[in-house]
Order: sequence, then structure tokens, then C-alpha cells
Amino acid sequence: SSIKTGLNLLYNIKINKMEHQVQETFSMPRIGEKAPQFKAVTTQGEINFPSDYQGKWSILFSHPADFTPVCTSEFMTFAHLQEKFRKANCELVGLSVDGLYSHIAWLRTIKEKIEFNGMKDIEVTFPLIEDITMEVAKKYGMIQPGESNTKAVRAVFFVDPKGIIRAIIYYPLSIGRNFDELYRALIAMQTTDEFGVATPADWRPGDDVIVPTAGSCGVAKERMEDKENLDCKDWFFCTKKLDEKEIYSKLIKD
Repeated sequence: SSIKTGLNLLYNIKINKMEHQVQETFSMPRIGEKAPQFKAVTTQGEINFPSDYQGKWSILFSHPADFTPVCTSEFMTFAHLQEKFRKANCELVGLSVDGLYSHIAWLRTIKEKIEFNGMKDIEVTFPLIEDITMEVAKKYGMIQPGESNTKAVRAVFFVDPKGIIRAIIYYPLSIGRNFDELYRALIAMQTTDEFGVATPADWRPGDDVIVPTAGSCGVAKERMEDKENLDCKDWFFCTKKLDEKEIYSKLIKD
């Protein structure tokens, strides 16, 4: 009986430990929350995230491993577009659970040997985080056991100038990211902040934007009668023109 009790105790301890590990693995910050703070060693020196990026947007993204082809294509593309993101007041921060020396060797190989999609001699100058303990990856929910217990999936966190998470996109290990969409999402969020509007499906700068729903029937009626500025299909669905040049004049710094 005492042996059985002891085995049951060990079993319960093991189950509790496993449940704790699963909970830790799946925990992740949510849209609208403060981005979890961390200090990390990177290929560009030590950083404190997101405090080092206060006043700027940042994109924190993870990849499964160094010296893998999909990751290589992504890093080359991000590096190629870095200045474009920077002009939109956005900095890039990469993460992998590999070590710093592996990062450095891989990025050197990219610059010296790899050509992809018309790009070559690409130097990656944004920080790439060393996360061999998986501390940051777990804090941001980048480890997904359905994919791998030791590799971070392709997570993307958009963090605004106040350190708030504004959007999260996850891709499986096998699928490379769409960089047009990442930039479009960034500009869309900045546009909604700057102009107090919303953006419809497939929106791009220059397309009509959605005017947020009126708070009362009276206001809604007045709004529908304002034909000069708005195009209302019904009281809850009104759009207006927003010129592409006006957007970029506010958001993009040369």
C-alpha cells in the first residue's frame, strides 16, 4: 500500500511538472498588452527590449535555426528591406535559439555566398538575439510543441512606440513569411493611429478607408447626409478617400 501511494505521488508530481511545462510553453503575450521586457546578447551587442526602442515601432521575429534555407531567404529579404522599414520608424529584431557564434558564422555565409531572388552580398545589420536557453522564445510563446520543442516557429510581433503589442502573426516552420504583408500591416496600423480610421480587407495606401461606426443613431443619420466627404452604404458602413501622398507624408521619413 505504501509503495502504491509513493508511486501515485511520483505520478502526480510528474503530471504537475508536465502541465507546468505545457503552460509555460504555450503562454504568450496578447495584442494590447505590454511587450514582455528582456535583456539579451545579440550580433549587434546587448539590447533591452522593448525599452531600447521607445518612440519607435519594432518588429520582433523568430526563426527556427541558423543555416536553414527558408530562414536564409527571410533574413536576406528583411535586410534588403531594412531601410524601407526604418523610414517608417520601425526597427527589426531577430531571434533564434542558436548561439551567438553560430549567428555570426551564418550571417557571414549569407553575405559571402548566398544569392536569392536577385539579392546578393547582403549584410544583416539588425540585431539577431542569442537565445540558447529559450528564455525569450518561451516568454513570447514562440515554442510550439506541435511543431518542435526545441525550435522557435516563425513568430512576428509588432510593437508600437509605447511598447504595446499591436499585432501578432505566426507561421509554421516550413513556410516563409510574406514581407509585402508585414510592411502593409505596419503602414495600416500607423494609418489608423494617425488618421483615426480603420482599414478594410486588402487595403493599401491610397484605397478608401473606413470611418469608425457612429456612436448613436442621430450621429449616424447626420453622417450619412454628409455626402461631400463620406460614402455611406448604410449607417454602419461608411468610407472616405485618403490620399496615398497624404499618408506617406505623415508616416515616412526620408
